[in-house]
Amino acid sequence: METQTPPSSTRPPSIVGIGASAGGLAALEQFLGKVPPDSGLAYVVVQHLDPTQKALLPQLLQRVTAMPVREAEHGTPVRPDCVYVIPPDTQLTVANGTLQLARPSEPRGLRLPIDVLFSSLAGDQGERAIGVVLSGMGSDGTLGALAIKAVGGLTVAQEPGSAQFESMPRSAMAADCADIIGPPAALPARIQAYAARMRDPASSSQDNGAQALEKIVRLLQQRTGHDFSLYKSSTLQRRIERRMGIHELSSLVHYADFLEHNTQETDLLFSELLIGVTAFFRDPMVWEYLAETALPALLARRAHEPELRAWVIGCSTGEEAYSLAMVFSEVVARLPQPHGFTLEIFASDLSADAIATARRGIYPLSIRDQIGQERLDRFFIEHETHYRIKPEIRDMVLFAQHDVALAPPFTRLDLIACRNLLIYLGPELQRKLVPLFHYCLRPGGLLLLGGAETVGAFGSLFTPVEFRLRLYQRRDAALQNGAHFLLNSFPPLSGRTKEARVSPSDPRSPLPSNLQTAADQLLLQVYAPAAVLLNEAGDIVYISGHTGKYLEPAAGKATWNIFAMAREGLRGALVGALERASASQQPQHLHRVEVTSPGGPCRVAVTVDPLQEPGPLQGMTMIVFRDAPLPPPGDGDIQDADGDARTAELQQCHDEIHRLRNEARSSREDLQSANEELQSTNEELRSANEELMTSKEEMQSMNEELQTINAELQTKLDDLALAQSDMQNLLNSVEIAILFLDQNLNVRRYTERAATLIHLRERDLGRPLSDLNTTLDYPGLHDDARETLRTLAFSQKQVRADDGRWFSVRIMPYRRLDNVIDGVVITLLDITGPNSPKP
Repeated sequence: METQTPPSSTRPPSIVGIGASAGGLAALEQFLGKVPPDSGLAYVVVQHLDPTQKALLPQLLQRVTAMPVREAEHGTPVRPDCVYVIPPDTQLTVANGTLQLARPSEPRGLRLPIDVLFSSLAGDQGERAIGVVLSGMGSDGTLGALAIKAVGGLTVAQEPGSAQFESMPRSAMAADCADIIGPPAALPARIQAYAARMRDPASSSQDNGAQALEKIVRLLQQRTGHDFSLYKSSTLQRRIERRMGIHELSSLVHYADFLEHNTQETDLLFSELLIGVTAFFRDPMVWEYLAETALPALLARRAHEPELRAWVIGCSTGEEAYSLAMVFSEVVARLPQPHGFTLEIFASDLSADAIATARRGIYPLSIRDQIGQERLDRFFIEHETHYRIKPEIRDMVLFAQHDVALAPPFTRLDLIACRNLLIYLGPELQRKLVPLFHYCLRPGGLLLLGGAETVGAFGSLFTPVEFRLRLYQRRDAALQNGAHFLLNSFPPLSGRTKEARVSPSDPRSPLPSNLQTAADQLLLQVYAPAAVLLNEAGDIVYISGHTGKYLEPAAGKATWNIFAMAREGLRGALVGALERASASQQPQHLHRVEVTSPGGPCRVAVTVDPLQEPGPLQGMTMIVFRDAPLPPPGDGDIQDADGDARTAELQQCHDEIHRLRNEARSSREDLQSANEELQSTNEELRSANEELMTSKEEMQSMNEELQTINAELQTKLDDLALAQSDMQNLLNSVEIAILFLDQNLNVRRYTERAATLIHLRERDLGRPLSDLNTTLDYPGLHDDARETLRTLAFSQKQVRADDGRWFSVRIMPYRRLDNVIDGVVITLLDITGPNSPKP
């Protein structure tokens, strides 16, 4: 139930929070100097002050404003037309319309007092909160401005060019949380106009307000593809009023015209309508009940199906989805080992920006107020400026931009969390979504709603588990009694088309068919040199002969990369040979490479041959290994003869090998890092593919339903065409002239008798009545029709035609079946007779 708005005389004032730092005094003086003394607003100023010095800021600001400027005191009620200044070495917040002072919890240098004030204003004032970011260094105020914007308040930033230090206002602008930007002296008038608009929004609903609202919704759908017509009109109205106040527009009609020619404003309004209020473990009692009772009971029921699936709808920036992942991890950790329970969480939202933030899993240090230290240590990685979700929690959640009202849903779920979304949707959309949730859940699945939401008229679909916490369990027998409800939901149920099972191929090669083939295979396996075939990435795709002397499996994750498997001494030589072979496309030969093998050091001759043919092997590389024989004892004199040359060559080769080895090590580390990222992406794509397959099945079943509905609609269209023909024949057979006009008094339909009195042809449909010639002596016909349309009063007159006949002309409103006036009907009845009126 919505609370009534108090009278303006008793309504608490809107509070303007002003944050400033370095260079802020001049900006504050310019700002407050332009504030009228009777603005009706209260102003709370927070500036970064030296905690060891007494502040003179109240006295300095009092010189430029007629409003009383006071240093804030704990428990002081906030009064309109007053300025309150933060004392040194304190933390200032607003609660229940009063000022609250506390000792800062952070050490000096890490305090963000502007964020603290703005966040408290967002929680206390809601959409009436106003935050102003003025000159200063750093980014204090940005997170608080985001909190104000999330609840529908107004955020204002100083024009960076007018600030002595532009870091703070520029940070707010970079975060896209500055609704109004301007020099300090110009901001009070803009804020005053906005506050006046929010205090008296009634004027915007006048003059064709309903049509303007429909136009705004249509423009939003054309721009974003999302239909807001089924959202609550009060929610739409409040958010649109906020944008109108920012642009100082007086009516919905003007805003609709402005929106039509400004696509950027359409994007901003779309962002406004996506209400992104969320936090970690919001409503702690709900999460405590899930951890202690609901989830353990669900796991007990799913002991034979340990792979669980959940859907968090309207996940915003991901806090709720990660909260569910953390609670599930805690519950599973308490189970006796071994167990195979896993949870895959699908988290969806309309906002692409919110989804991008959620995917990064990076949150400000201020979340420590929402999460206990134990959970922070267990599930987060702390950095200097933020916390990051640990990979094991991040990998449990798959984020997707998704419209729950239009897009195919996720199915076969064990838990759906849709908290504080239904309250913003109209009754029609709520009646669609609640049965859809029932359809998506598996037997015994849980539905978690927000504190102000219920399943409404669909109590037959869900059993309350803990009504106070809005936790419901799916009733499995509900479909037997009322399966027809899915006809109005997406997707409808019908038989699923199963994909044909592909039989696995037999990996065993057939036996040779003749003696020659068997002999060839034996020669290749026993007497041919060991060789491997590489693809372009350096991965082994084929092995011939015994390569154990030269290659070995690498420690760690299994890999077939040649650089990871080459034994010590061979790896560096292969790097250079492969590079030269790739550059020259010519075979490269390595002689007497020393390799450390399990049987001791040995010498190997290696040939690296880039292949161009046959076609299937094009782009691949063949590496052939041959043992190099040790030199016989009599060869000592020959070795001595060219010893110096060989020593120099070997030294050069060692130097090159050392360099290449370092490069290879660096490249390998980069490749391993990239490989891990690709594996993570592959997991997400695999999950997405599974859901796409499910959606494909559901779309196939929906197509069958649509074909049936299409056939029924075609039958109705045929009946309607027949009825229209009957109506046309009826009108033509009536001996009364009848003329139908629309709201603009343009011709919509007429009978043949009317065409003889008012010169009409078929091409005159859509022409104004005032453009038509008649045989009637009735110059006021157009004016009387317009008066009937305005007053809805019947009009009847007797008029004479040019041929001397008299007609009774009756004008009445055209009323549709839904009781909407949509034009007028003019009937002309021939009353010529012996008692006809005389001129």
